[in-house]
Order: sequence, then C-alpha cells, then structure tokens
Amino acid sequence: MTDLQPDLPVLLVVEDDEGLQRQLKWAYDGYRVVLAGDQASALEMLRLHEPAVVTLDLGLPPDPDGTSEGFATLTEILSLKPDCKVIVASGHGARESALKAIALGAYDFYRKPLDIDDLGLIVARAFHLHGIESENRRLEAEGGSGTAVLGTMISGAPEMLKVARTIERVASADVSVMLLGASGTGKELLARAVHEKSPRASGTFVAINCAAIPENLLEAELFGYERGAFTGAVKTVPGKIEQAQGGTLFLDEVGDIPLPLQVKLLRFLQERVIERIGGRQPIAVDTRIVCATHQDLDAMTADGRFREDLYYRLAEIVVAIPSLAERAGDAVLLARHFANRFARDLNPRVAGLSPDALAAVDSYAWPGNVRELENRLKRAVIMADGKLVTAEDLDLPGNRGSGEPAPINLRAAREVADRRAIRQALTRTENNISGAAKLLGISRPTLYDLLKQYQLTA
Repeated sequence: MTDLQPDLPVLLVVEDDEGLQRQLKWAYDGYRVVLAGDQASALEMLRLHEPAVVTLDLGLPPDPDGTSEGFATLTEILSLKPDCKVIVASGHGARESALKAIALGAYDFYRKPLDIDDLGLIVARAFHLHGIESENRRLEAEGGSGTAVLGTMISGAPEMLKVARTIERVASADVSVMLLGASGTGKELLARAVHEKSPRASGTFVAINCAAIPENLLEAELFGYERGAFTGAVKTVPGKIEQAQGGTLFLDEVGDIPLPLQVKLLRFLQERVIERIGGRQPIAVDTRIVCATHQDLDAMTADGRFREDLYYRLAEIVVAIPSLAERAGDAVLLARHFANRFARDLNPRVAGLSPDALAAVDSYAWPGNVRELENRLKRAVIMADGKLVTAEDLDLPGNRGSGEPAPINLRAAREVADRRAIRQALTRTENNISGAAKLLGISRPTLYDLLKQYQLTA
C-alpha cells in the first residue's frame, strides 16, 4: 500500500522484485503508486483502486523465470478493466513476448533492464491517452459522440474536415456559395454554417426548397406579392428574399427553378433589387444567397436548361460535399451519435450498438447518405428488444458497392485501401491504437508506422 494521495492519478506497479518496486515508487512521485507482487494481489489492487495505467512484469511467481503467469495476469486485468492501459515488461524472448502482449491488448511493451526515463515517458503517454478516451466516452454518453465540425455536424473524415475548413474561410466573404452534393449529405446544415460563421449571423436565415413548390407558386414565394395582385391576394406578403434582409437565403435544389424565374433571380443578383408580383416599385434587398443542388448544373447549362450567367452568379464559390460512402468511418460515428440521441427520447433501455450492428453500418453503402442512416437508427432504436441495437434491428438490405472508381496504379490502390481500413478500424475502436491494430491484424508498432506514412492521426 502507499500513502493516500487522492488527487493524483493511480499507477499500479506489478513487480515481484522489492528493490525495483521501491525504485519505481520513488521515480513516480507524480502518481499515486500502488504495488503488487503477484497475480492475486494485482487483481485485488485493480478492484480496490481502479488504476488508469498498470506496469506489469511478465516474470511473476510462481513462474518468475517465464512469462505464463504474467500473460495470465494481463488477460485478467483487461477482462476486469478493458479501458486500463497495461505496459508490459520482460527480459524473456523480448520480441516474441512483445508481439504476444500487444496481441492480447497491452498498451505498450518495454524490455528489461528498464530505463526509468524511457518508461516514464510511456507511462505519461498512457495516462494522457486514457484521459482522452475517458472524455470521449463521457461526451458519447451525453450524445456528443464523434468530432463536432462547424458546431453541429459530426465527422472524423478528412474529406469533411476539408469541407468544414472551406466553409469557415468563405463564410466571412460576402459571396454567393453553391453546395454540390447528393441528397441527404447535409447541405442545409452547411448552408446554416455559412450563415452562422458570417458577419450576417445576427440576421435571419431563410430556407426554401425550390423543388417542393409548384412552378406557378415559386415566384410568389421568392419575390412576394402585393395586395390584389391575383385572386386570393388579400394582403401584401413579402417573399423569401425580403424575409432574409440582412441575412442569408438558402435556395435548396436551385436546379429546379424554371427558366423564366431564373431571369428574375439573375436581375436580383445583379442589381440587388426586387419587385413583388403586382408591384411597381423596386425594393432594395441586402441578402446573401447560398444555394445547393444534387443535379449536374454544367450539363444543364450545356443543354440550355439552366442559364450560364445565373450559374456564374450563384457559383462564386463552389463546395463539393462527399457522400457518406466516401467519408471513411463517419457512418459508425454518426450511428453511435444517433443511437444515443434516439435512445434518450424513444427507448432508454438501449445503451449502444452491438459489434454486428457496427460492422453492418460500416460495410453498407448508404445510398441515402446521412438522412438514410438517421432514419435507420431511429427505427432500430424503437424496435430494439435488448440493451444493444443489433444488425437485425437495422434491417439493412444487401450491401452495395460505393461505385468508387478504383485507382489503376497498384501502389495507389493499396494506399487508398490502407487509409480506408485504418480510419475504419480507428473509428470502430474509438481511436484505441491497440484495439485498432488487433482489428487490422497487425502489430501496434506497424500501425504507428502506417499512421506516420499516410499522415493520419488517431
């Protein structure tokens, strides 16, 4: 036992050499060091003090000259406290022992005779990682799983982080922004982010889906109308453009605006004035336009279905949004987020997703993108009978390929596959290096080498 220091992080040292015990206890005065000399006392201290980090000598009695007792202790520790970071030490067949220890789930390995300074760095790094993982679990329990980008979007994919950086840069510039992406990729969320991060944030954000309004009513919705302009116009009604005065107007599915109305929209963008239906007075309006579409506007322009001059007015900045299938690891992050959110409101028994559900989410192509994923998780949480949502609860159809063109160059193809697999493994294990390496079937040092080679971060 050691002096009580409740404000310090707990480090359990499992070592049968009493001299080395004293040396390690003296070296780690920044931790509350708890000592154990065999498996039984180690497990007792683990239950009593719940240490975040353990240093474990594999040569424990009754097998001090071997490793069997140490490996048995390692297995028991991780069984009782899976989040514990176990740093294993041995002088017996160091390479083989290291590989086996990492395969069993050890955080790291060091070879005896030990160097106190080197081991101290490993211990400090282990405590740091444990703290990060604990905070991530806390955020996930509160419904904040994953990485929040632009305030509301959850993503860990480099593709979406690049989009987020672009949005943050263009938000402050008073230019028209066009968002290109498939249905369900979060175009309105990104449009709101442009507004909220701009100098117009105190103004109004107004959204209109141009595809959802009949052609003969869309002009009145956008530009408004004067009293008596047509039958049923009993009062003057400002349009969406006016309603967004000083703020931002989001035109979703802008490719569905009919050609005659495109002319009127172009005039507004050129002169910044509008005329209501039935009106004669031009009205000056200071409104920023952000638009979105899933259609190929270049092809529509070539075919004469979309005005080229309007396209260039709307597309001063173009932001392409990747599909969910192109955002490696994001499906799992979002699935956890939605499961937590819906469980709170719809089925408090549900505590998360089962391994087979995570695998199903990760392998499915999600043609309907984030919207489809959200709807699937909502249904699954409602239908779940147990504490975990299963693959059966998700009721996904047969997996479909993403349609992603494969690189012809073999090295490039391998790099694409490696990057995707690594990001998926890190997401599935919540950035646990040991767990990700085990999932990938490689050693922890190999994973570190790959992370460095491909400039990925855990």
